[in-house]
Amino acid sequence: MRVAQGELKHPAVVALLQQHFDSMLAHSPRGACHFLDLSGLAAPEATFLTAWEGETLLGCGALKAIDAGHGEVKSMRTADQALRRGVAATLLTAIVEAARAQGMTRLSLETGSGEPFAAAVALYLRHGFDWCEPFGDYEATPFNRFMTRAI
Repeated sequence: MRVAQGELKHPAVVALLQQHFDSMLAHSPRGACHFLDLSGLAAPEATFLTAWEGETLLGCGALKAIDAGHGEVKSMRTADQALRRGVAATLLTAIVEAARAQGMTRLSLETGSGEPFAAAVALYLRHGFDWCEPFGDYEATPFNRFMTRAI
């Protein structure tokens, strides 16, 4: 598995991100989706990563700088055909490494609650994230959950 930075214009990446956006909107209450669109993922404060096997896209994830020492995990998505192959863990490890390389000492994330988000929450717990209060501009709702870890 190869992890690359960028690739936002690749048709397979655009399709996977559209699937991610559609899924978040289908499983989240109106106004509770906080995913970055393509322009947000291309912004200077974002580092967008993709995982590949040859020419096949396996997944994506991003790091968004909140401030000099704090980053946020965004847009984690594994392609359906690559589920349970360690893609998300590989991408999360790459995001942690990118955050460290940028001088960050903390990573946080916002996710939903319920069954559609259970696998993601389990991944984050396995990788040292723990529950926290809202950070940045987020507000707590019955749907949103927040996690953080020192890196």
